[in-house]
Amino acid sequence: MSGVERVNPAGLSPPAGFSHAVVATGSRLVFLAGQTALDADGKVVGDTLAEQFERALGNLLAALHAAGGTPADLARVTVYATDVADYRARAPQLGRVWRRLAGRDYPAMAVVGIVRLWDEEALVELDGFAVLP
Repeated sequence: MSGVERVNPAGLSPPAGFSHAVVATGSRLVFLAGQTALDADGKVVGDTLAEQFERALGNLLAALHAAGGTPADLARVTVYATDVADYRARAPQLGRVWRRLAGRDYPAMAVVGIVRLWDEEALVELDGFAVLP
């Protein structure tokens, strides 16, 4: 039996779109490689951060699904953004994308500002891990 328990202590600021801690028990760990907005031909698609975020998250969830997992199994996700100010300004829109694709069972998360990604056109990348039964 596996489970993912989200822990959000009252003494910390209320989390919005993430969990402060995730306690995961299970027998299989799935490590998810960084995913950008690449299509099946290896081309970055989407001109805006929101378009690229949606594709990158979809790619991450497709890899997770192929490994037998669901969004609720995600324990940790890291978001790498080339423009953190833009990411923060668009956080409500990106949150709606997250909820539509992954639901409201938020993993522990971090957003990290970076200079650039492997593909120069990429604005955002997501990686993480999940715990499966």
